[in-house]
Amino acid sequence: MANRLTTLFQEKRDILSIYCTAGYPGLQDTVEVISAIETAGGDLVEIGIPFSDPLADGPVIQASGQQALDNGMNLALLFEQLQGIRNTVTIPLVLMGYINPIMQYGFEAFAQSCAKIGIDGTIIPDLPLEEYVSNYKSLFNQYGLCNIGLITPQTTDERVKYVDECSEGFVYMVSTSSTTGGSKQLSDSAPYFERIKGLTLSNPTLIGFNIHDRQSFEVACKYSRGGIIGSAFIKALGETSDTVHTVSEFIKNIK
Repeated sequence: MANRLTTLFQEKRDILSIYCTAGYPGLQDTVEVISAIETAGGDLVEIGIPFSDPLADGPVIQASGQQALDNGMNLALLFEQLQGIRNTVTIPLVLMGYINPIMQYGFEAFAQSCAKIGIDGTIIPDLPLEEYVSNYKSLFNQYGLCNIGLITPQTTDERVKYVDECSEGFVYMVSTSSTTGGSKQLSDSAPYFERIKGLTLSNPTLIGFNIHDRQSFEVACKYSRGGIIGSAFIKALGETSDTVHTVSEFIKNIK
């Protein structure tokens, strides 16, 4: 499936993906944050859809999601805010969220809205892969949406291959069994990274969780095509009133 994600992985190595929470720090900040990430040299943006029970997220991202919900953010408003974003932003955009808000919005309506805006893919951690394949894969294909599967250190080789087979765009390698924003050294997961590398998957991989600075990003690039940074970025956003400058400095320090 050729979309911006495919092109990105064909053209670049050492890809820096940044996670931001929609509607954080302020309700109207979403587009400004995304634009600032691209201007500063980010390669890919994961836009988090705030949800009241985010199973995979650590305290920093949970708190940002709660603040965004308190600000009044929801999926319909996010789609409204993202109208016309493709007039200015060219890098791939992926929506990361849980199944509940998507089901409330309606899966087909969700896929349609994504296609209309120019969203390239989705990461839905609590959507079972089997359910995605049987109920939604053809719908996502129809609207040119990549669905990105996740693997963890506990995922067996057989399952990793199945996730790879069912994924488009890339496979998200969760570096650790904990939630986002942990303090574990990324290099501790080297045997797991080597194992996945040895499976020669058909999709490229990006590593997420516990990447927060240049050193951890470089470790991620050694074992995959790049890294995903969430909690450290959200933390930096929460401590500033100058979003554009903060985003620029943050990305400069990583790359």
